[in-house]
Amino acid sequence: MALNFSGKHDVYLEIAERYRQYIRLGVIRYGERLPSVRTAATELGVNPNTIARAYSLLEGEGYIRSLPKKGLYVIWQSNGEAPVMDEECRACLQSLCQKGIPKELLISWIEEVYSEND
Repeated sequence: MALNFSGKHDVYLEIAERYRQYIRLGVIRYGERLPSVRTAATELGVNPNTIARAYSLLEGEGYIRSLPKKGLYVIWQSNGEAPVMDEECRACLQSLCQKGIPKELLISWIEEVYSEND
């Protein structure tokens, strides 16, 4: 993937926007693996930290998901704006629900985790 940077925005924002476009248009589809940070940085001629920031932004927006030791995968579905909950997440939530964890407590845990990753 070759990108020409306009210089109007930070490079990581331009990279994230291009990936967003590719995902929305179906060029990169649900379930596809993205290039590693190092591979993408080499291909685009940018610092790996720039790619890591772009990927982090996309993950926060629900376009991609990082699976430890497996890579980054597209989770956004082209048939809607929201990502689809995968089976692992659904099973985890159902397990917590069956254990009697109140929704309010679960939401507070989620907010705590997200605030730690900001």
